[in-house]
Amino acid sequence: MMNSQTATPERGSIDVQLTPDEALALTGVEFNGNHKIKSEAQRKIRNAFEKTFDFNAPTK
Repeated sequence: MMNSQTATPERGSIDVQLTPDEALALTGVEFNGNHKIKSEAQRKIRNAFEKTFDFNAPTK
């Protein structure tokens, strides 16, 4: 699995475990035999954001 990390100074960081195929799909590589790879990677990232950040909190 590949580890993708996004960091912003004021908001912290997020760790997401992606398979190599999922990481490639997010860069635009298409897997004609399996269109679910990209959506699964996007779901993992969305879930990580929802667990890490409170989107209802007022921003500074």
